[in-house]
Amino acid sequence: MEHRVILFTDIGDTIIDEGTEIRAVPGGVVSRADCLPGAKETMLALYEEGYTIAMVADGLVESFHNTMTQHGLDHIFAAKAISEAVGVEKPDARMFQCAMDQLGLSGTDKPRILMIGNNLAKDVAGANAFGVRSAFLRMSPRYRHEWSNAAETPDYVLDRPEELPALLKRIERELGV
Repeated sequence: MEHRVILFTDIGDTIIDEGTEIRAVPGGVVSRADCLPGAKETMLALYEEGYTIAMVADGLVESFHNTMTQHGLDHIFAAKAISEAVGVEKPDARMFQCAMDQLGLSGTDKPRILMIGNNLAKDVAGANAFGVRSAFLRMSPRYRHEWSNAAETPDYVLDRPEELPALLKRIERELGV
């Protein structure tokens, strides 16, 4: 079953635990990393349920290929907007537009999109400015958990990845699906 809500997701500290990343050189390609507790299982379950999932992430294409392949997640993404390939980083609207373009979506689809991420300034502010729903996953010890202005105020706050399926179903109910 295909769902009407479309999930845009960050990767670092949203699916992958950035604190476990292994790189040959600082700032270089990530060769391996662990998933956040519950993230892999949640993403696989959402994919199996028929949700469209798009990667919207800052970093190197090879890093995401390595970590997503390592965890058997590479196939779940119907679109990938990666900053190295796009040429800009979030919160730039071109990151979100790239994912929409790859999925063949238009502006009328924006109410159906939820962006989840761990960074208020990039993921939440970017999604809010672009006009899609935003969810803040407040698990990361590397980023602040308090928003400082309206632009960074998320529509939803999650404490664990396992809360995501219920949120997507709630949004579908709100949309009348």
